[in-house]
Amino acid sequence: MGPVDGAEASRSPRAGRFPGVRASALPWVTAAEMREIDRIVTEELGIGLPLMMENAGRHLAELAIARFGPRSAVVLAGGGANGGGGIVAARHLANRGVRVRIVLDRPPEALPPTTRAQLEVARRLGVEASPRPPGADLVIDALIGYGLAGDPRGRTAELIGWANRRAAPVLALDLPSGLDATTGREGDPCIRAAATLTVAAPKAGLRGARAVGELYLADISVPPVAFRSLGLDVGPIFTRAGVLRVVGVRPRAPRPGRGDG
Repeated sequence: MGPVDGAEASRSPRAGRFPGVRASALPWVTAAEMREIDRIVTEELGIGLPLMMENAGRHLAELAIARFGPRSAVVLAGGGANGGGGIVAARHLANRGVRVRIVLDRPPEALPPTTRAQLEVARRLGVEASPRPPGADLVIDALIGYGLAGDPRGRTAELIGWANRRAAPVLALDLPSGLDATTGREGDPCIRAAATLTVAAPKAGLRGARAVGELYLADISVPPVAFRSLGLDVGPIFTRAGVLRVVGVRPRAPRPGRGDG
């Protein structure tokens, strides 16, 4: 797996709290491959989406606190699993004493059932959804996952623009909203993240994209057998921790042209 020590992992002392793993030791998957991995995990292995959301959100909150130490945070949440993971993170942040608000890119009734259930749990615990994003020490981007098709539009695009105008750092879940998971094409608009926590496996479009910032990888209970079903030779990745810092990724310029989503 090629782990590296904390000093090499990052120039940031806080980032160095997470064990490093070299980019060359990881499977970099396309959106289509990740979609098939998700299908295998949920349909064939019976690992439910709520569990994966919970794991993603818990690790996201862990990274937010360890890396940025916010006293307040705003979670921008979309309608898919990415938004559900962000809502879970809001709950965990609140449990750790962070003042947090959720801002949705659509009406609550338009959320799919699993994401809506996460929102209801958060509300029961006193974490409210605000119609407009408040000021905060940290912005968490959980608007769009790997299923992006074309440029962000409407309310989602407005929230991306709002986040990019803030002085507060942005922590993105899975990939910065607006970035094509396969090609690395930056949409108009696209989140400019200080750090990104991708889940299960890094997406091909993240490799060197400037919008990503620091790149981390989280365990959400996707086992190696799911990768091997696609012909990817992957052993246990998370032998040292549930969140790893990905190192050895060279920055590249944004790629022009429309991705395939």
